[in-house]
Amino acid sequence: MLLAVFASGTGSNAEKIMDHFAEHPRIKVALVVSNKPAAGVLEKAAARNVPTLIIEKENFFRGDSYIPFLKEKGIDFIVLAGFLWKIPAALITAFPSHIVNIHPALLPKYGGKGMYGQFVHEAVIIAGEQESGITIHFVDEHYDHGGTIFQATCQLEPGDTAASLAERIHELEHAHYPAIIEQTVLKQVVKH
Repeated sequence: MLLAVFASGTGSNAEKIMDHFAEHPRIKVALVVSNKPAAGVLEKAAARNVPTLIIEKENFFRGDSYIPFLKEKGIDFIVLAGFLWKIPAALITAFPSHIVNIHPALLPKYGGKGMYGQFVHEAVIIAGEQESGITIHFVDEHYDHGGTIFQATCQLEPGDTAASLAERIHELEHAHYPAIIEQTVLKQVVKH
């Protein structure tokens, strides 16, 4: 099974995913896709000899969403790892139940347009929540909406800032996302 990892930023989750599957007998990260030519994730991919693709906004949202390119490369599964653009319907239709995302909160709370990174952590703290966490879910046509695959929680502590909470959330992401991707992909293999 070949994975394409979509990422917009430094790529800490993408890095963990690439390393997790580096020697895997059945799953391989075959492509890293970014919407930012200067994204740190591209260097991490290059260091691991993983091919990269820079996508252009107009083509992504109005064209065929790079579907022929992904199919030509044999991509079976798409993993979003800090990718900030909404996935177009054409791509979801081409990869039904084969696109997963990780969100830095316990969905359905603190999801939706504009809810990413620091914005999520700030909202959780302002609301006085006792806990936060991560949600790994399938991607559908709506932001942070598809079926939940896995959640993990962490407690908020007195004096938490968005930055301190983000550190604990990153630990959860790195601890769980690669393994949950593996389980999810292998389950899809069994179904087919």
